Amino acid sequence: MSAHKVRLLVCDDNRDFCALLQEYFALQPDMEVVGVAHNGLDAVAAIQEQQPDVVLLDIIMPYMDGIGVLEQLARTKLSARPRILMLSAFGQEAIARRVMAMGADYYVVKPVDLEILAARVRQLAWGDALADSPRVPPASHAAGHTLDEVHALLRALGIPPHLKGYRYLGDAILLVLEQPELLGAVTKGLYPAVARSHGTTASRVERAIRHAVGMAWDRGLEPLRKLFRRGAEGRRTKPSNSEFIAAVVDRLRAGSAAG
Repeated sequence: MSAHKVRLLVCDDNRDFCALLQEYFALQPDMEVVGVAHNGLDAVAAIQEQQPDVVLLDIIMPYMDGIGVLEQLARTKLSARPRILMLSAFGQEAIARRVMAMGADYYVVKPVDLEILAARVRQLAWGDALADSPRVPPASHAAGHTLDEVHALLRALGIPPHLKGYRYLGDAILLVLEQPELLGAVTKGLYPAVARSHGTTASRVERAIRHAVGMAWDRGLEPLRKLFRRGAEGRRTKPSNSEFIAAVVDRLRAGSAAG
């Protein structure tokens, strides 16, 4: 596929956003927008007619939403299935997991950095870097724990939910629950895996988690004090990211064993 331009289909009911994407991708020498659809019915028709390499598919569209498009494509015989990159203004984990299970290749929450979006399109079109990378496991299969459960514990420990580090920690903890070996490869394995799920870099994931852990440590809520035995005779220094993740994972596993 690298021998020709990436054929890109844009499906979104926001016409201004579509125009912005068309303008941006027109400046990319290795890409061309072969069509634009503003509703799900037109999206299905355009996929069949234009046979794009990659489809940018919004979830919320009139007549047929993005999920309906995925369902229709699953019933349609195509000569070549395009890679599907879902776009949504909503970041609910349940929706993301649902569309990934239905065949979407990647999920991006708006607003999105156009350079990052273009990088994801290239990865999807030219190789399997995203597909072969570790992904956050489905909530029901992360060693018996859900992302909601992990987030509840993080809030109890004092991690502010508005921070990016809160979301990154949730995904990192689920990954370690599913793949314990990642705790021994935090820099080269865990951070990159979380970064790919959020369209960012491993270094930003590391900094955001460190900031979130630092804020929780400064707040010093009782559950955190107990977890690290913080006090007059306990730990006085802030835990590292890996120490914090390991402690939370142990706490979750201990709760499961007790149950």
